[in-house]
Amino acid sequence: MTVALVALALLLLLTVALPTLRRLWAFVWFAIKHHFIWLLALRLPPAQRPDRARVLRRMCEDLGPTFIKFGQIVASSSGIFPDRYVREFQKCLDHVRPFAFADVQRILIEELGAERARGLVLEEKPLASASIAQVHGARLPDGTSVVVKVQRPGLAGRIAADMKIMRLVASLLERFTRDAELVNPVGIVDDFAATLGEELDFRLEAKNQDRWNEVMAAQGYSDARAPIPRHELTTPRVLVMERFSGVRIDDVAKVHASGVDAEERLIHGLRAWFQAVVFHGFFHGDVHAGNLMLLDDGALGFLDFGIVGRFDDRQRRLVTDYIVAFATADYAGLARVIVEMGGVREGLDQAAFAKDLAGAYSPLLKLSFAELNYADLIPELHRVSTRHRMKMPREFVLITKQMLYFDRYAKLLAPKLNIFTDPRIVMSLAADVAKIRAAEG
Repeated sequence: MTVALVALALLLLLTVALPTLRRLWAFVWFAIKHHFIWLLALRLPPAQRPDRARVLRRMCEDLGPTFIKFGQIVASSSGIFPDRYVREFQKCLDHVRPFAFADVQRILIEELGAERARGLVLEEKPLASASIAQVHGARLPDGTSVVVKVQRPGLAGRIAADMKIMRLVASLLERFTRDAELVNPVGIVDDFAATLGEELDFRLEAKNQDRWNEVMAAQGYSDARAPIPRHELTTPRVLVMERFSGVRIDDVAKVHASGVDAEERLIHGLRAWFQAVVFHGFFHGDVHAGNLMLLDDGALGFLDFGIVGRFDDRQRRLVTDYIVAFATADYAGLARVIVEMGGVREGLDQAAFAKDLAGAYSPLLKLSFAELNYADLIPELHRVSTRHRMKMPREFVLITKQMLYFDRYAKLLAPKLNIFTDPRIVMSLAADVAKIRAAEG
């Protein structure tokens, strides 16, 4: 009995002293809590029961930003996850449970000082609330309308603890689960940790917004812009910026009611995004529906530059070659690019690899997005990667993620469009590639 009490006391002391252990206990607690909520709900009449997807989404919200990020992946992966989960987890994009307005005011004073914080006249109800921060409308002393992005309290320590737990789980998966190394779970966690680390410093996000606007201006896109930040009012935890007026790109009814040609706008936005990749090696790396707006003047507004992609010259060339080979159904070329990216083992049967890539990817070039069934496509891609021991290169994963976002918008706004075969996109792509090759000599 004495030994048991000592062990319990030691466990309590360690739990208090070690943030990672506290987070582990929190995960166990919330998992048990929401499991019991679900069991109790089964006693209710079917019409009153909360959907399982709703219970899981609330558990992710309780666990905090790391798990809300997972929810955002689900929300933007139509066809991979069941529709009811996709719809429910779309609340993780910008309708996460808000934190108290008193905390917002406290953080503003801590970051900006009392005098400058008082100069911001904030709307108490948030415009949006997401995993890392929430956004409030405000007015500057001169009456200018802005938005204020305020980071959630206590994030840094919680995320650091979550990353330790996730890294441990990833290591165990890679060691003991068959073919797990092909997914590279440890690498995914490390990339995730690095990305979250950048997202926690809003000064970097403000610089990314400036860079995006510079890139768009260089490419002649005055109508694909990021909010202009107020650097004098921006700190690691507070970002004050221009306020956009418009509708989310996935609000189909309002987009069509605006009178704008939705398909043309979608193609225009994709071209702007792609040219940022191939000409500048810089692009928005998280174009989910909460981060893309159709503005009142018909322009496209890109929001939330916490996640961006940066490619060096070699990576830009490889990504360009990848997309060109894919768009032209050159599967032998596609196989060569993946090999050069380092995604497959040595001694690969490249002809067989190219043939399997053709079987997996050709539906993307033959069908409209409305006709595609990702529930069939994704497992086939997994079978190809397993058969040839292929790891998905990070460059490919980041680019593909954005293409899946654009896919979702195409299904909503222009279901007959196929962005890989549409002549307006293909001809633009060919011209861009020609310019790049000419510049390379």
